[in-house]
Amino acid sequence: MKKKIFAIMMCMMLVLAFCVSCGSSGEEAAPEESAEPVSAEAVDQRTVYVTPDWVKSVVDSNQAGYEDYVIAEVAYPTDPSDDYNAGHLPGAIYVSIQEVEDATGDAEGAYNLLSADAVRDYLLGHGISKDTKVILYGDDPCGVGRQAYGYIWCGVEDVKILNGGKAAWTNAGYELDTEAPEAKEAAKDFGTDVPAHPEYWVSIEDAKDKVANDDNFKLVSIRSEDEWLGKTSGYSYMDKAGEPEGAVWGKGADTAFDVAQFLNEDGTVKDLAGFQEVWADCDFTLDNFLAFYCGTGWRACPPFLVLYENGYDNIAVYDGGWYEWLMHDDYPVQVGDPASDDCVHTTVGELETGKALAE
Repeated sequence: MKKKIFAIMMCMMLVLAFCVSCGSSGEEAAPEESAEPVSAEAVDQRTVYVTPDWVKSVVDSNQAGYEDYVIAEVAYPTDPSDDYNAGHLPGAIYVSIQEVEDATGDAEGAYNLLSADAVRDYLLGHGISKDTKVILYGDDPCGVGRQAYGYIWCGVEDVKILNGGKAAWTNAGYELDTEAPEAKEAAKDFGTDVPAHPEYWVSIEDAKDKVANDDNFKLVSIRSEDEWLGKTSGYSYMDKAGEPEGAVWGKGADTAFDVAQFLNEDGTVKDLAGFQEVWADCDFTLDNFLAFYCGTGWRACPPFLVLYENGYDNIAVYDGGWYEWLMHDDYPVQVGDPASDDCVHTTVGELETGKALAE
């Protein structure tokens, strides 16, 4: 009998303890304490590609000197994309690549950077001046690289890219937000004349002149092998294939829509050593002046940014790429490997058609 009473009392005590732990009024248990703010080592101002931990340290107000910052998700549509609305980094605004690039098409200058004044005005509208710390991220390393390059060219002095994009952020265990942040008040003064770095941009006229007359100038094609050899233009809206006469191949791309050879297995952009491995047998060195180009400018930006963050200033982007070169019938071209006897040297107007990528 005593054993039975003891057992009943023990059961009652266990039930009471359970109720206390859950809240006797039926309320949910108190949530766990929030995680400690993330810390990360400081990086140089010219460092472009940063880790999720570093970005989180900025979001957590735990990175000295980054009190005034703007974080932005980058994609092509002018309105916030479905991906942005479904979840973005805390406090991130949405910016369109069309805020740095002319998307009109079918005209000389199309897909080139917008005027410096136009880029500056978009930046000011987001509350960004030359001194604002800007952190960009996006699913396409070429597209977000294009945005970062445009901002640096215009004059923003500290531009970062979350290496690996949103996937790297969530893989690091950090959460996304679905609430749009309050619009930041527009900045009134950018703080410098624009473009602050015209030396980072090469016109088609300068590209043609320098590749023919300056032995130290290397016009570096960041295109796939089939594009480089003139088998395809790589694009549905370019009907002729080849490369500007005198260009050298910088590899990097498997198709017209990637820089796969410049990426690690996890989708992050490689460091300088990784780029040097890709370029080990290429016909240029880092002592040359390197003007990167591709079809319309996107793929040219990651190699520019990696060299930029490593202190190189003998670099630029030939913005017009193959798309603009095709608009000049008298411009010289090469079709095939220039080191081969089979390489054809001709002009744009004499190129055969039918080389567009099938849609």
